[in-house]
Amino acid sequence: MLKIKLRRMGAPKRPSYRMVVADSKTSRGGAFLEIVGQYDPMTNPETIKVEADKAKSWIAKGAQPTETVSRLLKKAGVL
Repeated sequence: MLKIKLRRMGAPKRPSYRMVVADSKTSRGGAFLEIVGQYDPMTNPETIKVEADKAKSWIAKGAQPTETVSRLLKKAGVL
């Protein structure tokens, strides 16, 4: 099963994340198929950039967003 999940990037104590499409069994920093967005919780307000067409097409193909990604997609207006 494919999942849309967050992949941690950034420096120690300064996380930023990429929203990626990956197999549900891969680790957080493991292999992925495509990047669909970015999330930076350290900015005020938090920055969410999503390529809506890519995210919607992966969801249509059966990819399931994690709880956190689902919340972020709703905030960005994709879901």
